[in-house]
Amino acid sequence: METSYQHPSPEGYYGRFGGAYIPEMLFPNVEELQARYLQIMEEPAFRQEFNELLRDYVGRPSPLYLARRLSQAYGVQLYLKREDLNHTGAHKINNTIGQILLAERLGKKRIIAETGAGQHGVATATVCALKGLECIVYMGEKDIERQAPNVARMHMLGAKVIPATSGSKTLKDATNEAIRDWINHPHDTHYIIGSVVGPHPYPDMVARFQSIISEETRWQLKEKTGRETPDRVIACVGGGSNAAGAFYHFLDEPQVELVAVEAAGLGIHSGLSAATTALGRPGILHGSKSIVMQTEDGQVVEPHSISAGLDYPGIGPLHAHLFDSGRGKFLSATDEESVRAAFKLAQLEGIIPALESAHALAALDQLDLVNGETIVLCLSGRGDKDMATYMKQLQMTNGANYE
Repeated sequence: METSYQHPSPEGYYGRFGGAYIPEMLFPNVEELQARYLQIMEEPAFRQEFNELLRDYVGRPSPLYLARRLSQAYGVQLYLKREDLNHTGAHKINNTIGQILLAERLGKKRIIAETGAGQHGVATATVCALKGLECIVYMGEKDIERQAPNVARMHMLGAKVIPATSGSKTLKDATNEAIRDWINHPHDTHYIIGSVVGPHPYPDMVARFQSIISEETRWQLKEKTGRETPDRVIACVGGGSNAAGAFYHFLDEPQVELVAVEAAGLGIHSGLSAATTALGRPGILHGSKSIVMQTEDGQVVEPHSISAGLDYPGIGPLHAHLFDSGRGKFLSATDEESVRAAFKLAQLEGIIPALESAHALAALDQLDLVNGETIVLCLSGRGDKDMATYMKQLQMTNGANYE
């Protein structure tokens, strides 16, 4: 039995998932990252700059908010970890701050990224503007259409947004294009992957940068309740970076239930879903071994979710291991359930969540809740980017006109 879920093996494996399955052209880049990322991250000057930017630029610590009316509705003590209040409106900035500092120390002048909901693209464009580096963001053509506010923000920040026009024209395809770019520009380019996916060391590196979420949660919860550990932590999972960060400092606390919520789309077995653990099996995707939605002959199945950030046919290898080992509880929420949960939070607490976070909220209706238990839910982003989708959904369901 392993002693910790937090850290992969030296080869980048969490249990049987992970590793680095990459084309030969990327070996130098990935090997350089593998050799140097921990050393750079542990340098006092790096830690100081990272922590100062998180405090003074991002606005951390993000609040841990007791949602009193929602708590009353469910008979629990529900705390929301307010990542939506970070600069740029989501948890993604935690990782891009860390990776831009890493890229600087590796001497990279050109930054590329992939994005689904646009939050990672905005966060990458933000730190590139901060540091004066060239920024190219790949985004699915479908996502460009449904996340127009974030596309406008990226342009204003000076980034070049390149549409991915193949496949489902969503996050998977944007990631494919970003990897192709990296293969063609291996020497001057750093690829800021936005989730705990990709070849080792990315899943570990991104999880470490996002672990600030659970690090803060522990001391904030102790201040509020007298104990550091909740009964459950809930987070949505596409690739899974906000969940990795929210779970990180509780991974080796078996009394804390870790609840990961995937996107069921129109229903797990509808053919239009992104519920990877329910539908997938072990396979290779974007440079690592994980659980992947695929056909019998190994072709990736196109995912579907109303949420651009969860519209991905795999999960990070850490989450695959949490599922495989039973350490994590994996649920899924449909488009309809998630929208309903978003409106409930908005109308009970005055907080409009991102569609991604709304999936985590929807899990509250699926769990066997114990009266008075303490739950921390990672509110990983804010909902202004999703307003057009929310209003469209509302019109479809009751004919209301919210123009």
